[in-house]
Amino acid sequence: MEIQKLHKVVEKHYDLLLEADPSKKIIDDYLPRSFCFTAQEEGQLVGVIILLPTRPTTLEVVNLAVQKDFRGQKIGQTLLYFALTFAKENQYEVVEVGTGSTGFEQLYLYQKCGFRMSHIERDFFINHYEQPIFENGLQLKDMVRLSQAV
Repeated sequence: MEIQKLHKVVEKHYDLLLEADPSKKIIDDYLPRSFCFTAQEEGQLVGVIILLPTRPTTLEVVNLAVQKDFRGQKIGQTLLYFALTFAKENQYEVVEVGTGSTGFEQLYLYQKCGFRMSHIERDFFINHYEQPIFENGLQLKDMVRLSQAV
């Protein structure tokens, strides 16, 4: 797998980004301020990760998505380890991530990669998204925040 810097976001990237964040408006807000990377297998887009500097020494994973046909192959894990290395090489001290409280697979992945829960933002998805989001049969309301020192 090859990880490359993404210079221009096109439709195939949006298709993937919108799986992790269903608001194009919110994605378009953070993209210009972010570091964007793709994962490719034999020239095919298999994943994407978007890293946003949020404080002088903090980098946040604001979007991480893997193509459905490639899930379960450690691509998400590889992208997270890439983010941690990128952060360290660029003098960031902490990597944060926010995910839905109903995203059991995502919570497992982040913790498996060494992230620890730091707090919960109650009603985040109710307050920031126009349409209700359902995941694993539950309405998504709260964002779980996790972080890791690098």
